[in-house]
Amino acid sequence: MLLCTPMKQPSAQPACGSMPIKFSYAVSRAIMSPNSRAMPGGQHPNIMLDQFHLFLGPARTRALVILLGLTGLISLILNALEPREDWMTTAQTMLLLIFLVGTVIIIGGRMDRQTRLRWLAILAPAVGAILLGVLFVPHLLLPLSGAAVGWIIAGGFVFRPRVPNTFQAAVRHLRKGEYEDAVESMNAVIKDDPDNENYYRFRAEVFRLWGKLDRARKDYEKMVALTPDSAVGYNGLAEVQLQSGRYAEAREAGLRALELAPEEWVAAYNLGMIEDRLEMASEAVTHLQQALQHRVPDARHRLLIQLYLARAYSRLGDETSVEKHVAQMRKEKNGLEEWQNLLTHEQAVSLRAVLADDIQLATDLVEGKVKLA
Repeated sequence: MLLCTPMKQPSAQPACGSMPIKFSYAVSRAIMSPNSRAMPGGQHPNIMLDQFHLFLGPARTRALVILLGLTGLISLILNALEPREDWMTTAQTMLLLIFLVGTVIIIGGRMDRQTRLRWLAILAPAVGAILLGVLFVPHLLLPLSGAAVGWIIAGGFVFRPRVPNTFQAAVRHLRKGEYEDAVESMNAVIKDDPDNENYYRFRAEVFRLWGKLDRARKDYEKMVALTPDSAVGYNGLAEVQLQSGRYAEAREAGLRALELAPEEWVAAYNLGMIEDRLEMASEAVTHLQQALQHRVPDARHRLLIQLYLARAYSRLGDETSVEKHVAQMRKEKNGLEEWQNLLTHEQAVSLRAVLADDIQLATDLVEGKVKLA
């Protein structure tokens, strides 16, 4: 599961600031990957692109790529035309504006209302200044463009989002393990802003740490009701259903998450894990192999993927593949040690309920004490 909350999630910055809450997130999200939308410094660019794609969803990502391709192609054609005429420069400027406005619409449509209004206040004056220069005072285009860039930079500070005090209080309570008080604070936050799906996700995480899985499920359901194209929401719903032992419902949510984020390894991994519980061996192999095709960044999850693949092939009677994946498990001993350390912590009650048997089996297989039948 995630160590921190995702991009757009206002909990990300305060939540990652102290060791107690870091461990709380590691415990509550350890089944999933470190696939966070809140970008910690130094992450690989591929992860950033994956998270951006996850944030937008497949439909908006395709629209953005098509917009970039069309405007870029037309601009290249205009560049190749000879002789150069004045209208070509104007046309290329308009193409740039079309791309920028289209990008704002595509990305802005995925944001919550407050974030969308904030960026509208930042970008609208800048776009207006450039349009003024292009259409009416072309001799002032350069200084107007400079002013537009300056306003965007300044607007980022002027319209910097503020985190509600009650939300900050919820984070403080979570750091101290005061889950009931954290939930009460989040109730007040949600009452003031009931349409912000990020707050429901944060409260769901608190409920999961607290062991209130049914209430966590309801918050994830509210999250996906507010944002039906949220792969993160469906992935969280799949996880909490898995923790509750409701495997059929977990698989349904997991399939939806994978549909929305087909290139995200986390969705395929979680679905494969659920199918392992359902003893759907062929389906588990398909989705776990799909997860491996993408970059799995940490040894913990690579270890479990190899374990579930070995168990799936055992159910299919393919002993050669079983031995192959057990051998791969032995290469992920660091991941096994990480799991063993996590499971010993007093806050890892829910994690032990889900993974203790798997980690014990992985330990025995790596040490050669048992073989999969």
